[in-house]
Amino acid sequence: MSAGPGAQPSGGQPPRVALVLALLATLGPYTIDAFFPSMRAMATEFGISYWQVQQTLTVYLVPYACMSLVHGSLSDAIGRRRVVLAGLLFFALASAGCALAPGFGALLFFRAMQGVVGGIGVIIGRAVVRDCYSGAQAQRVLSAITIMFSVGPALAPVIGGWVHVLLGWRAVFASMAAYALVLALMVLRKLPETLPVAERTPLQFGALLRNMLGVLRHREFLLLTAASGLCFVAMQIYIGSAPAIILDHWGGTETGFAMLTVPIVAGYALGALLSGRLAGRFPPSRQANYGYSLVLATTGAMLALQTLVAHPPVIAQQLLLSCTAFGLQLLFPIITLRILDLFAQSRGAATAANTFVLLLLAALMMGALAPWLSVSMQRLAVTAFVCNSAGWCVWRYARHYQRQLVAAAS
Repeated sequence: MSAGPGAQPSGGQPPRVALVLALLATLGPYTIDAFFPSMRAMATEFGISYWQVQQTLTVYLVPYACMSLVHGSLSDAIGRRRVVLAGLLFFALASAGCALAPGFGALLFFRAMQGVVGGIGVIIGRAVVRDCYSGAQAQRVLSAITIMFSVGPALAPVIGGWVHVLLGWRAVFASMAAYALVLALMVLRKLPETLPVAERTPLQFGALLRNMLGVLRHREFLLLTAASGLCFVAMQIYIGSAPAIILDHWGGTETGFAMLTVPIVAGYALGALLSGRLAGRFPPSRQANYGYSLVLATTGAMLALQTLVAHPPVIAQQLLLSCTAFGLQLLFPIITLRILDLFAQSRGAATAANTFVLLLLAALMMGALAPWLSVSMQRLAVTAFVCNSAGWCVWRYARHYQRQLVAAAS
Protein backbone atom coordinates (compact mmCIF):
# COMPACT_ATOMS: atom_id res chain seq x y z
CA MET A 1 0.00 0.00 0.00
CA SER A 2 1.21 3.48 -0.72
CA ALA A 3 -0.06 6.83 0.33
CA GLY A 4 0.34 8.32 -3.08
CA PRO A 5 2.61 11.00 -4.43
CA GLY A 6 2.81 14.16 -2.44
CA ALA A 7 1.57 12.60 0.78
CA GLN A 8 3.41 13.07 4.00
CA PRO A 9 5.77 10.26 4.97
CA SER A 10 4.57 7.79 7.53
CA GLY A 11 4.32 9.55 10.87
CA GLY A 12 4.98 12.90 9.17
CA GLN A 13 2.03 14.62 10.90
CA PRO A 14 2.16 15.55 14.60
CA PRO A 15 -0.02 13.61 17.08
CA ARG A 16 -2.44 16.56 17.38
CA VAL A 17 -3.65 15.85 13.84
CA ALA A 18 -4.83 12.38 14.89
CA LEU A 19 -6.52 13.93 17.94
CA VAL A 20 -8.40 16.47 15.82
CA LEU A 21 -9.48 13.75 13.38
CA ALA A 22 -10.69 11.58 16.25
CA LEU A 23 -12.75 14.41 17.75
CA LEU A 24 -14.20 15.25 14.33
CA ALA A 25 -15.30 11.65 13.96
CA THR A 26 -17.26 11.85 17.23
CA LEU A 27 -19.58 14.57 15.93
CA GLY A 28 -21.81 12.19 13.98
CA PRO A 29 -22.20 9.62 16.79
CA TYR A 30 -22.85 12.40 19.31
CA THR A 31 -25.58 13.82 17.08
CA ILE A 32 -27.24 10.40 16.90
CA ASP A 33 -26.76 9.15 20.46
CA ALA A 34 -27.00 12.23 22.68
CA PHE A 35 -30.76 12.74 22.34
CA PHE A 36 -31.78 9.09 22.82
CA PRO A 37 -32.73 9.75 26.48
CA SER A 38 -34.94 12.63 25.30
CA MET A 39 -36.95 10.77 22.67
CA ARG A 40 -39.94 9.93 24.82
CA ALA A 41 -40.11 13.45 26.27
CA MET A 42 -40.04 14.83 22.71
CA ALA A 43 -42.89 12.51 21.72
CA THR A 44 -44.92 13.73 24.69
CA GLU A 45 -44.28 17.44 24.02
CA PHE A 46 -45.21 17.22 20.34
CA GLY A 47 -48.08 14.77 20.88
CA ILE A 48 -46.70 12.13 18.50
CA SER A 49 -45.97 8.40 18.62
CA TYR A 50 -42.62 6.86 19.48
CA TRP A 51 -42.32 5.59 15.89
CA GLN A 52 -42.72 9.16 14.64
CA VAL A 53 -40.04 10.58 16.91
CA GLN A 54 -37.77 7.74 15.80
CA GLN A 55 -37.91 9.31 12.33
CA THR A 56 -35.65 12.08 13.61
CA LEU A 57 -32.97 9.44 13.01
CA THR A 58 -34.17 8.69 9.49
CA VAL A 59 -34.31 12.33 8.37
CA TYR A 60 -30.80 12.80 9.75
CA LEU A 61 -29.23 9.66 8.27
CA VAL A 62 -30.68 9.86 4.74
CA PRO A 63 -29.23 13.34 3.97
CA TYR A 64 -26.08 12.27 5.79
CA ALA A 65 -25.74 9.33 3.42
CA CYS A 66 -26.58 11.25 0.26
CA MET A 67 -24.35 14.22 1.03
CA SER A 68 -21.46 11.93 1.92
CA LEU A 69 -21.14 11.43 -1.84
CA VAL A 70 -20.49 15.15 -2.18
CA HIS A 71 -18.21 15.77 0.79
CA GLY A 72 -15.46 13.39 -0.23
CA SER A 73 -15.44 14.41 -3.87
CA LEU A 74 -15.56 18.09 -2.95
CA SER A 75 -12.55 17.65 -0.66
CA ASP A 76 -10.73 15.94 -3.55
CA ALA A 77 -11.33 19.11 -5.57
CA ILE A 78 -10.82 22.06 -3.21
CA GLY A 79 -8.94 20.53 -0.28
CA ARG A 80 -9.85 18.84 2.96
CA ARG A 81 -9.59 21.70 5.46
CA ARG A 82 -11.96 24.28 4.00
CA VAL A 83 -14.71 21.71 3.44
CA VAL A 84 -14.49 20.63 7.09
CA LEU A 85 -14.62 24.22 8.37
CA ALA A 86 -17.64 25.19 6.27
CA GLY A 87 -19.45 22.01 7.28
CA LEU A 88 -18.91 22.57 11.00
CA LEU A 89 -20.28 26.11 10.86
CA PHE A 90 -23.36 24.96 8.95
CA PHE A 91 -23.84 22.14 11.47
CA ALA A 92 -23.77 24.60 14.38
CA LEU A 93 -26.53 26.67 12.77
CA ALA A 94 -28.66 23.58 12.09
CA SER A 95 -28.23 22.40 15.70
CA ALA A 96 -29.36 25.79 16.98
CA GLY A 97 -32.43 25.44 14.74
CA CYS A 98 -33.23 22.06 16.36
CA ALA A 99 -32.94 23.60 19.83
CA LEU A 100 -35.36 26.39 18.92
CA ALA A 101 -37.78 24.37 16.75
CA PRO A 102 -41.38 25.48 17.42
CA GLY A 103 -42.90 22.22 16.19
CA PHE A 104 -42.10 18.68 15.11
CA GLY A 105 -42.03 19.61 11.42
CA ALA A 106 -39.41 22.28 12.07
CA LEU A 107 -37.39 19.83 14.15
CA LEU A 108 -37.38 17.32 11.28
CA PHE A 109 -36.23 20.04 8.87
CA PHE A 110 -33.30 21.11 11.02
CA ARG A 111 -32.38 17.49 11.76
CA ALA A 112 -32.15 16.98 8.00
CA MET A 113 -29.91 20.05 7.80
CA GLN A 114 -27.68 18.51 10.47
CA GLY A 115 -27.51 15.37 8.36
CA VAL A 116 -26.39 17.34 5.30
CA VAL A 117 -23.03 18.03 6.97
CA GLY A 118 -22.98 15.49 9.81
CA GLY A 119 -20.52 13.21 8.03
CA ILE A 120 -17.92 15.86 7.23
CA GLY A 121 -15.55 14.82 10.00
CA VAL A 122 -15.51 11.06 9.62
CA ILE A 123 -15.57 11.01 5.80
CA ILE A 124 -12.83 13.53 5.19
CA GLY A 125 -10.90 12.34 8.23
CA ARG A 126 -10.37 8.91 6.66
CA ALA A 127 -9.08 10.53 3.49
CA VAL A 128 -6.69 12.67 5.57
CA VAL A 129 -5.31 9.54 7.24
CA ARG A 130 -4.60 7.99 3.86
CA ASP A 131 -3.10 11.28 2.58
CA CYS A 132 -0.54 11.21 5.36
CA TYR A 133 0.24 7.58 6.19
CA SER A 134 0.87 4.31 4.40
CA GLY A 135 0.95 0.58 5.10
CA ALA A 136 0.94 -0.66 8.68
CA GLN A 137 1.35 2.90 9.95
CA ALA A 138 -1.97 3.87 8.37
CA GLN A 139 -3.64 0.94 10.13
CA ARG A 140 -2.08 2.00 13.45
CA VAL A 141 -3.22 5.60 13.07
CA LEU A 142 -6.73 4.55 12.03
CA SER A 143 -6.90 2.25 15.05
CA ALA A 144 -5.59 4.98 17.38
CA ILE A 145 -8.23 7.38 16.08
CA THR A 146 -10.89 4.73 16.70
CA ILE A 147 -9.75 4.31 20.30
CA MET A 148 -10.03 8.04 20.93
CA PHE A 149 -13.29 8.56 19.07
CA SER A 150 -14.90 5.57 20.79
CA VAL A 151 -15.23 7.69 23.91
CA GLY A 152 -17.78 9.85 22.05
CA PRO A 153 -20.56 7.29 21.53
CA ALA A 154 -20.07 6.02 25.09
CA LEU A 155 -20.38 9.46 26.65
CA ALA A 156 -22.98 10.95 24.27
CA PRO A 157 -26.15 9.39 25.74
CA VAL A 158 -24.77 9.80 29.25
CA ILE A 159 -24.09 13.51 28.68
CA GLY A 160 -27.35 13.87 26.80
CA GLY A 161 -29.26 12.14 29.59
CA TRP A 162 -27.93 14.49 32.27
CA VAL A 163 -28.42 17.58 30.08
CA HIS A 164 -31.98 16.41 29.44
CA VAL A 165 -32.70 15.84 33.14
CA LEU A 166 -31.19 19.19 34.18
CA LEU A 167 -32.14 21.50 31.29
CA GLY A 168 -34.57 19.70 28.99
CA TRP A 169 -34.27 18.14 25.55
CA ARG A 170 -33.71 21.41 23.70
CA ALA A 171 -30.47 21.95 25.61
CA VAL A 172 -29.18 18.66 24.19
CA PHE A 173 -29.31 20.12 20.68
CA ALA A 174 -27.76 23.36 21.92
CA SER A 175 -24.81 21.30 23.20
CA MET A 176 -24.35 19.94 19.66
CA ALA A 177 -24.05 23.48 18.31
CA ALA A 178 -21.48 24.37 20.95
CA TYR A 179 -19.44 21.24 20.22
CA ALA A 180 -19.38 21.99 16.48
CA LEU A 181 -18.05 25.50 17.16
CA VAL A 182 -15.29 24.13 19.41
CA LEU A 183 -14.30 21.65 16.69
CA ALA A 184 -14.22 24.43 14.07
CA LEU A 185 -11.80 26.38 16.23
CA MET A 186 -9.57 23.31 16.65
CA VAL A 187 -9.54 22.65 12.90
CA LEU A 188 -8.67 26.28 12.23
CA ARG A 189 -5.73 26.17 14.61
CA LYS A 190 -4.49 22.56 14.51
CA LEU A 191 -5.36 20.83 11.21
CA PRO A 192 -3.17 21.58 8.17
CA GLU A 193 -4.23 21.01 4.57
CA THR A 194 -3.06 17.51 3.56
CA LEU A 195 -4.00 17.39 -0.13
CA PRO A 196 -1.57 19.31 -2.35
CA VAL A 197 -3.08 21.46 -5.08
CA ALA A 198 -1.29 19.44 -7.77
CA GLU A 199 -3.16 16.27 -6.72
CA ARG A 200 -6.67 17.70 -6.65
CA THR A 201 -9.48 16.73 -8.99
CA PRO A 202 -10.79 19.59 -11.14
CA LEU A 203 -13.85 21.23 -9.59
CA GLN A 204 -16.17 20.17 -12.37
CA PHE A 205 -19.44 18.38 -11.90
CA GLY A 206 -18.70 15.99 -14.72
CA ALA A 207 -15.31 15.01 -13.30
CA LEU A 208 -16.72 14.55 -9.80
CA LEU A 209 -19.60 12.47 -11.13
CA ARG A 210 -17.25 10.27 -13.19
CA ASN A 211 -15.10 9.66 -10.13
CA MET A 212 -18.09 8.70 -8.03
CA LEU A 213 -19.65 6.47 -10.66
CA GLY A 214 -16.29 4.79 -11.18
CA VAL A 215 -16.19 3.95 -7.48
CA LEU A 216 -19.81 2.78 -7.29
CA ARG A 217 -19.39 0.53 -10.34
CA HIS A 218 -16.22 -1.12 -9.04
CA ARG A 219 -17.07 -4.74 -8.27
CA GLU A 220 -14.54 -5.26 -5.48
CA PHE A 221 -15.63 -2.01 -3.83
CA LEU A 222 -19.25 -3.20 -3.81
CA LEU A 223 -18.30 -6.57 -2.35
CA LEU A 224 -16.12 -5.10 0.39
CA THR A 225 -18.70 -2.45 1.27
CA ALA A 226 -21.42 -5.08 1.57
CA ALA A 227 -19.14 -7.32 3.64
CA SER A 228 -18.52 -4.59 6.22
CA GLY A 229 -21.90 -2.87 5.85
CA LEU A 230 -23.97 -5.89 6.82
CA CYS A 231 -21.92 -6.25 10.01
CA PHE A 232 -22.14 -2.52 10.64
CA VAL A 233 -25.95 -2.50 10.61
CA ALA A 234 -26.05 -5.60 12.81
CA MET A 235 -24.61 -3.46 15.61
CA GLN A 236 -26.57 -0.37 14.63
CA ILE A 237 -29.88 -2.09 15.32
CA TYR A 238 -28.88 -2.33 18.99
CA ILE A 239 -27.79 1.30 19.09
CA GLY A 240 -30.96 2.44 17.33
CA SER A 241 -33.02 0.40 19.79
CA ALA A 242 -31.23 1.86 22.83
CA PRO A 243 -34.31 3.56 24.39
CA ALA A 244 -36.32 0.33 24.33
CA ILE A 245 -33.40 -1.83 25.47
CA ILE A 246 -32.49 0.43 28.39
CA LEU A 247 -35.94 1.56 29.54
CA ASP A 248 -38.06 -1.52 28.74
CA HIS A 249 -35.86 -4.62 28.65
CA TRP A 250 -33.03 -3.77 31.07
CA GLY A 251 -34.94 -1.63 33.56
CA GLY A 252 -32.71 1.45 33.27
CA THR A 253 -33.49 5.19 33.39
CA GLU A 254 -32.85 8.23 31.19
CA THR A 255 -29.43 8.65 32.84
CA GLY A 256 -28.52 4.97 32.51
CA PHE A 257 -27.73 4.69 28.80
CA ALA A 258 -24.13 3.85 29.65
CA MET A 259 -25.44 0.34 30.36
CA LEU A 260 -25.52 -0.22 26.61
CA THR A 261 -23.03 2.20 25.12
CA VAL A 262 -20.08 1.61 27.44
CA PRO A 263 -19.81 -2.17 26.77
CA ILE A 264 -20.10 -1.63 23.02
CA VAL A 265 -17.60 1.19 22.90
CA ALA A 266 -15.20 -0.63 25.22
CA GLY A 267 -15.22 -3.51 22.75
CA TYR A 268 -14.54 -1.15 19.85
CA ALA A 269 -11.68 0.53 21.72
CA LEU A 270 -10.00 -2.73 22.78
CA GLY A 271 -10.40 -4.13 19.26
CA ALA A 272 -8.84 -0.99 17.81
CA LEU A 273 -5.94 -1.24 20.26
CA LEU A 274 -5.27 -4.85 19.27
CA SER A 275 -5.66 -4.02 15.57
CA GLY A 276 -2.98 -1.35 15.91
CA ARG A 277 -0.62 -3.79 17.63
CA LEU A 278 -1.20 -6.47 15.00
CA ALA A 279 -0.50 -4.11 12.09
CA GLY A 280 2.33 -5.45 9.95
CA ARG A 281 2.73 -8.69 11.93
CA PHE A 282 0.67 -10.96 9.67
CA PRO A 283 -1.50 -10.62 6.56
CA PRO A 284 -4.43 -8.21 7.03
CA SER A 285 -6.89 -10.71 5.58
CA ARG A 286 -6.10 -13.12 8.41
CA GLN A 287 -6.94 -10.44 10.96
CA ALA A 288 -10.25 -9.80 9.21
CA ASN A 289 -10.99 -13.54 9.29
CA TYR A 290 -10.43 -13.58 13.05
CA GLY A 291 -12.80 -10.64 13.37
CA TYR A 292 -15.55 -12.35 11.41
CA SER A 293 -15.11 -15.57 13.40
CA LEU A 294 -15.53 -13.72 16.70
CA VAL A 295 -18.53 -11.75 15.45
CA LEU A 296 -20.32 -14.88 14.30
CA ALA A 297 -19.56 -16.71 17.55
CA THR A 298 -20.80 -13.91 19.79
CA THR A 299 -23.95 -13.07 17.84
CA GLY A 300 -24.75 -16.80 17.70
CA ALA A 301 -24.31 -16.98 21.46
CA MET A 302 -26.56 -13.95 21.92
CA LEU A 303 -29.27 -15.61 19.82
CA ALA A 304 -29.01 -18.79 21.86
CA LEU A 305 -29.15 -16.81 25.12
CA GLN A 306 -32.28 -14.89 24.09
CA THR A 307 -33.97 -18.07 22.82
CA LEU A 308 -33.16 -20.50 25.63
CA VAL A 309 -33.17 -18.29 28.75
CA ALA A 310 -36.37 -16.63 29.92
CA HIS A 311 -34.70 -13.62 31.55
CA PRO A 312 -31.06 -13.46 30.39
CA PRO A 313 -28.71 -11.66 32.80
CA VAL A 314 -28.00 -8.13 31.61
CA ILE A 315 -24.29 -8.57 32.29
CA ALA A 316 -24.15 -11.57 29.94
CA GLN A 317 -25.81 -9.56 27.18
CA GLN A 318 -23.42 -6.67 27.78
CA LEU A 319 -20.40 -8.99 27.57
CA LEU A 320 -21.57 -10.51 24.29
CA LEU A 321 -22.21 -7.09 22.74
CA SER A 322 -18.74 -5.96 23.86
CA CYS A 323 -17.11 -9.03 22.30
CA THR A 324 -19.05 -8.48 19.07
CA ALA A 325 -17.81 -4.89 18.89
CA PHE A 326 -14.28 -6.14 19.55
CA GLY A 327 -14.52 -8.49 16.57
CA LEU A 328 -15.98 -5.79 14.34
CA GLN A 329 -13.03 -3.51 15.04
CA LEU A 330 -10.63 -6.23 13.91
CA LEU A 331 -12.22 -6.35 10.47
CA PHE A 332 -13.35 -2.76 9.84
CA PRO A 333 -9.87 -1.11 9.47
CA ILE A 334 -8.70 -3.86 7.10
CA ILE A 335 -11.66 -3.45 4.76
CA THR A 336 -11.60 0.36 4.95
CA LEU A 337 -7.92 0.57 4.00
CA ARG A 338 -8.39 -1.92 1.18
CA ILE A 339 -11.23 0.21 -0.24
CA LEU A 340 -9.10 3.36 -0.07
CA ASP A 341 -6.19 1.61 -1.79
CA LEU A 342 -8.43 0.67 -4.72
CA PHE A 343 -8.73 4.40 -5.57
CA ALA A 344 -5.40 6.05 -4.84
CA GLN A 345 -6.29 9.23 -6.79
CA SER A 346 -9.81 9.69 -5.44
CA ARG A 347 -9.82 8.57 -1.83
CA GLY A 348 -12.35 11.22 -0.86
CA ALA A 349 -14.82 9.78 -3.37
CA ALA A 350 -14.07 6.24 -2.19
CA THR A 351 -14.68 6.92 1.49
CA ALA A 352 -17.76 8.98 0.59
CA ALA A 353 -19.27 6.16 -1.46
CA ASN A 354 -18.51 3.64 1.26
CA THR A 355 -20.12 5.86 3.90
CA PHE A 356 -23.15 6.46 1.63
CA VAL A 357 -23.93 2.75 1.41
CA LEU A 358 -23.34 2.10 5.13
CA LEU A 359 -25.56 4.97 6.19
CA LEU A 360 -28.42 4.06 3.91
CA LEU A 361 -28.38 0.64 5.55
CA ALA A 362 -28.20 2.26 9.00
CA ALA A 363 -31.10 4.60 8.18
CA LEU A 364 -33.24 1.63 7.20
CA MET A 365 -32.37 -0.31 10.34
CA MET A 366 -32.44 2.51 12.90
CA GLY A 367 -35.34 4.54 11.54
CA ALA A 368 -37.70 2.06 9.95
CA LEU A 369 -37.00 -1.36 11.48
CA ALA A 370 -35.61 -0.65 14.97
CA PRO A 371 -39.02 0.32 16.47
CA TRP A 372 -40.40 -3.08 15.38
CA LEU A 373 -37.30 -5.11 16.19
CA SER A 374 -36.83 -3.54 19.62
CA VAL A 375 -40.12 -5.01 20.86
CA SER A 376 -38.11 -8.11 21.75
CA MET A 377 -34.43 -8.81 22.39
CA GLN A 378 -34.84 -12.08 20.48
CA ARG A 379 -35.85 -10.20 17.31
CA LEU A 380 -32.73 -8.07 17.64
CA ALA A 381 -30.54 -11.13 18.15
CA VAL A 382 -31.96 -12.98 15.13
CA THR A 383 -31.47 -9.94 12.88
CA ALA A 384 -27.92 -9.36 14.08
CA PHE A 385 -26.92 -12.99 13.51
CA VAL A 386 -28.45 -13.08 10.01
CA CYS A 387 -26.76 -9.80 8.98
CA ASN A 388 -23.34 -10.90 10.28
CA SER A 389 -23.64 -14.29 8.60
CA ALA A 390 -24.47 -12.61 5.30
CA GLY A 391 -21.53 -10.22 5.74
CA TRP A 392 -19.16 -13.14 6.31
CA CYS A 393 -20.40 -14.90 3.15
CA VAL A 394 -19.84 -11.76 1.07
CA TRP A 395 -16.35 -11.35 2.58
CA ARG A 396 -15.44 -14.91 1.57
CA TYR A 397 -16.62 -14.20 -1.98
CA ALA A 398 -14.69 -10.91 -2.06
CA ARG A 399 -11.50 -12.75 -1.07
CA HIS A 400 -12.14 -15.30 -3.84
CA TYR A 401 -12.61 -12.47 -6.33
CA GLN A 402 -9.35 -10.82 -5.22
CA ARG A 403 -7.44 -14.08 -5.72
CA GLN A 404 -8.93 -14.40 -9.20
CA LEU A 405 -7.69 -10.92 -10.09
CA VAL A 406 -4.20 -11.70 -8.82
CA ALA A 407 -4.11 -14.97 -10.78
CA ALA A 408 -5.30 -13.25 -13.96
CA ALA A 409 -2.63 -10.55 -13.64
CA SER A 410 0.24 -13.01 -13.10
